[in-house]
Amino acid sequence: MSGQSLLVPGELSPTRSVPGSIRRPEYVGKPAPTPYTGPEVQDSDTIERMRIAGRIAAQAMEEAAKHIAPGVTTDELDRVAHEYMCDHGAYPSTLGYRGFPKSLCASVNEVICHGIPDSTVLRDGDIVNLDVTAYIGGVHGDNNATYLCGDVDEESRLLVERTRESLNRAIKAVKPGRQINIIGRVIESYAKRFGYGVVRDFTGHGINSSFHSGLIVPHYDSPHHTTVIQPGMTFTIEPMLTLGTHEYDMWDDGWTVVTKDRKRTAQFEHTLVVTETGADILTLP
Repeated sequence: MSGQSLLVPGELSPTRSVPGSIRRPEYVGKPAPTPYTGPEVQDSDTIERMRIAGRIAAQAMEEAAKHIAPGVTTDELDRVAHEYMCDHGAYPSTLGYRGFPKSLCASVNEVICHGIPDSTVLRDGDIVNLDVTAYIGGVHGDNNATYLCGDVDEESRLLVERTRESLNRAIKAVKPGRQINIIGRVIESYAKRFGYGVVRDFTGHGINSSFHSGLIVPHYDSPHHTTVIQPGMTFTIEPMLTLGTHEYDMWDDGWTVVTKDRKRTAQFEHTLVVTETGADILTLP
């Protein structure tokens, strides 16, 4: 594995502004969102609006990823995605969600998820996950991907490649009538072939007009998550695989989650809608 030194928190830049003409999610300015009480199955109009939100999120993530290079700060990646979403009439869903201060999550190397963009400078050999969610038309679209920065060691490259493959396999397993734990069963069985850890405490989730609806999509084989998949359901799948343990520590910022053994981790995510025969990806650029 890469011999990079471990990450430490950087300095935050001032909060970025969003034009007043852009509609905010209801939780902005509040300590927590209002609990979602609606259905997990969405109507066709909601799904089409989610497709728009998902496309903007995917394009914003792609735009930010173009700037990944040694010497670039994670705050600069946040700026690029923020401006892209605002320029396309979307609100960055993470900005102000439960107090999160930035417009995307940037999780480098041993950071599992929820890394806060700051003055941290990317180094040659790093891997960095960008997690971008856009809110427009009253709905959210959520996606993430892990990218290579410069010359990355083979062990890390394989982790990234196989984590992407675990998501692809999980999406193919989504069928109406199956229990939602089929998703985690597929991911965990694939990850075990390579001795990877599968993060348990951070999961996929229902998404629609609510950023997190309450539906939980575990990435491990859980006998307790037996919700039956139905056409029209919208949720994310976002496996987090590690080179070591699935256990974690959290930084004092209350957001940044790192592997307990500080080994590297990768993640990929799409927002999906269940069709009559499988799943349709809503977060395509």
